[in-house]
Formats: sequence, structure tokens, C-alpha cells
Amino acid sequence: MRLTFTKGGGKYDRLDIVTGAGTQPPIDCPKQGIIPHDMVHFVVEAEVATCGFLGGIAAGGDSGFAAGVDNPHHRAVERLVETVQAEAWAGAPSPDADFIALYVVTCEARGDAPLDLDAATLAAIRARLADLTARWQALPVGATLVLNLPEQRASTRPPTSV
Repeated sequence: MRLTFTKGGGKYDRLDIVTGAGTQPPIDCPKQGIIPHDMVHFVVEAEVATCGFLGGIAAGGDSGFAAGVDNPHHRAVERLVETVQAEAWAGAPSPDADFIALYVVTCEARGDAPLDLDAATLAAIRARLADLTARWQALPVGATLVLNLPEQRASTRPPTSV
């Protein structure tokens, strides 16, 4: 699946998605001071090798705001994306054990089972996030960043307890 992020000049960036089934409707990505939210999804889904919002689209699902809300696995991925985003906004990484504990608490507070997450996977998420952040920040308005998420990410691994 090809993801093309276009840096916008106003309040929104844009995401264009092409899957094996064809071109999806474009997604407006509200600017949030870091990389676009759906780019954080790419980081998490690529490194955890799991299906979330983007994997659901690759599997033929809807790209609407409520996509995957009834899927416990997608919700666990969303909780991880939120935790990664919060750390990115903070500007500095927390200790691995603290990050993982915060992720678990976030899942439990919403009734979701967390995904397996270890220090090596968290390091890979952080490294990819740092790389994409640097690349995104270097882009001028109107430029694009193209990312590829392998189609096999559409196969869901069930969440397990940490």
C-alpha cells in the first residue's frame, strides 16, 4: 500500500492512499505540530507488524473517522499510536518501562487489551519516528513524502496481555 503525505500550507496536510484495490479518497490530516497522525499509524503498524487503521484500509476497509472502532485489535493499535504521539509532543523519550506501563494503563482505562510491546520494538518505533520527523520537517509546503506499507500488514494479530 502506497501512502503519499503532502505537506499543506494551511491547517491540513493530506494523505493519498493507493491499495491493491485502487485509489482511496484523500484524507485531510489536521496539523498537530509533529508528523501527521496517520504517519504515526504507519510507524506503529510497520514496526509492530500489525493491522490497525492503515492495515484495515489495505484489507479493503473504510478510511472514515470511525474505521475500526468496533475492532478491539484496531483500538489497541490506536492506543499505542496515541501513546507514541504523546511522547513525541513531550519532546523527549520516557524510560521504556514507563512508556510501556503508560500504554498498558491507557488500554486498560478504555477496556482494550494491549498489544505485545517490548523494549526492542519500542526502540524501532522511536527510531523510525525520528527519521520520519526529520524528513517531514525538511519538506517545503507542497512537497510529498511517499511511504510503503507491505500489504501483509492487513492480517491481524490478536492483542495479548503485556
